[in-house]
Amino acid sequence: MTSPPYTPAARAGDWIAVSGQVPLRDGTFLTDRPFAEQIDGVLANVADRLAEHGASLGDVVKTTVFLTDMADYPVLNERWIATFSDPRPARSCVAVAGLPFDVRVEVEAWALTPTDR
Repeated sequence: MTSPPYTPAARAGDWIAVSGQVPLRDGTFLTDRPFAEQIDGVLANVADRLAEHGASLGDVVKTTVFLTDMADYPVLNERWIATFSDPRPARSCVAVAGLPFDVRVEVEAWALTPTDR
């Protein structure tokens, strides 16, 4: 797989912006897996991008979720509760007509973490 035409995660001072992550783990798309496994893979990718900048899911303050099917929303909420502890990050969830690689979900995140960690 070639490098994307964007930065997967970028630091700006104390902020880390994580570009939209899709259900792709170890070079394999999880599109044939149950939606719960797909969202778990996406959130693992978000965690990996944050770790590259010394942060974790606990530092996330805002996310945006893109879903191609709002019928997946209840499972999204179940996995979200299982992944994020209170207080959970603010979140927007948007229904879209399609996503790259025909995936069903994409998540972008913003984390706040001091640069001197």
